Amino acid sequence: MKLATYKDGSRDGQLVVVSRDLSSAHYASGIATRMQQVLDDWNFLSPQLEDLYQTLNHGKARHAFAFEPEKCMAPLPRAFQWADGSAYINHVELVRKARGAEVPESFYSDPLMYQGGSDDFLGATDDIVAPSEDFGIDFEAEVAVITADVPMGSTPEAALEGIRLVMLANDVSLRNLIPAELAKGFGFFQSKPATAFSPVACTPDELGAAWQGGRVHLNLESVWNGKRVGLCAAGEEMTFHFGQLIAHICKTRNVRAGSIVGSGTVSNKDWSRGYSCIAEKRAIETIESGAPKTEFMRWGDTIRIEMKGADGQSLFGAIEQKVVPLQAS
Repeated sequence: MKLATYKDGSRDGQLVVVSRDLSSAHYASGIATRMQQVLDDWNFLSPQLEDLYQTLNHGKARHAFAFEPEKCMAPLPRAFQWADGSAYINHVELVRKARGAEVPESFYSDPLMYQGGSDDFLGATDDIVAPSEDFGIDFEAEVAVITADVPMGSTPEAALEGIRLVMLANDVSLRNLIPAELAKGFGFFQSKPATAFSPVACTPDELGAAWQGGRVHLNLESVWNGKRVGLCAAGEEMTFHFGQLIAHICKTRNVRAGSIVGSGTVSNKDWSRGYSCIAEKRAIETIESGAPKTEFMRWGDTIRIEMKGADGQSLFGAIEQKVVPLQAS
């Protein structure tokens, strides 16, 4: 099934069920009002939502309405945890090679991961508010999952069973703030502002054969200022699948229902596929010619991130954002 959260003036919004073709929706208020409710009581509530989903797909839902992505908050508007990995080792290799650094051997066996802010996510069409263009504004096109409870010590295989929903993410980065933060030895903080997510989150079964081994075997498209800059394969080169990423968290703690885990920037060795973040393009330019040429995003720039199924239809709806300056309050 496909689920979304509509804006209603509250912090957690209103849960809606969305049709497979993303054309129509229906409030789920007779079953649950918020996404977190469903995640907390999945076994009881999800079958009821699936029934509504089937009714909606057959055109028999009495109070269906046209689905409007611009009315969406993030599918889970605020989460107990947002942990973002760097599961595509090619991305790490490129960035490090551009600055003349080796990739430690441990990076190939132990995932990189940081914990981002989870109290203030962006809807798919919400603006990216940037206080300064000098911060080095970058998009990062990713895949993400929302989990059930996954206990400490879980294996990657067991962790896969804890994946409830799949969606897309734009993990915005402020690249020029990163070096000074990492130099402190404590990781990202100010350089990672609010993350945006696709309008819709899907259960893994909606992906059909594309969902294999904890990976989504489809292309992720990035369109910057109206120009397609990336059509990257999200499956084959994902070094660590989502079960491994979740198990990495579970090494020392429980993962609770409503945790979001990101894949990191989708990246391919074939440079002709383009890029899912500007930093990677700049790394390639540095490797090829000694210096980056592509500038980071400016106020007024737009980014569109989308993934389509084998039938050419959008699976999650598109993330469509504009970069704007911070307005004085």
